[in-house]
Amino acid sequence: MADMSVDLVAIERRLWTGEASFVGAQTTEGQIGILHGHEPVLGQLVEDGIVTIESSAGEKIIAAVHGGFFSCTGESVRILAESAEFAGDIDIDAARAVLADPNASEQAQSAATAQVRAVEAAKA
Repeated sequence: MADMSVDLVAIERRLWTGEASFVGAQTTEGQIGILHGHEPVLGQLVEDGIVTIESSAGEKIIAAVHGGFFSCTGESVRILAESAEFAGDIDIDAARAVLADPNASEQAQSAATAQVRAVEAAKA
């Protein structure tokens, strides 16, 4: 199977760059999966979504993303998130506390939803 170049970048830092066999993302139009040779596409990421990358080395990278865009050519995928964090870096108890807090802002609730989804996807 052919691989593609992938960059996962948030405003504050580059999270991951490498070769991958698959990229999955949640967009405003629905879930999308990208393989090498995919038709070019530009999409808007949802505010409380996750991105899944299956690297060429067999590693599964999962990140909570909070808005942004992705672009795909047949050879590459670029994910440009407003903010993002790896599932392994998330404090799941803190995220669940935000979800349980009726006074938490809508933005905080959205970020916490993405964090919980990312951790759960990493465990699956």
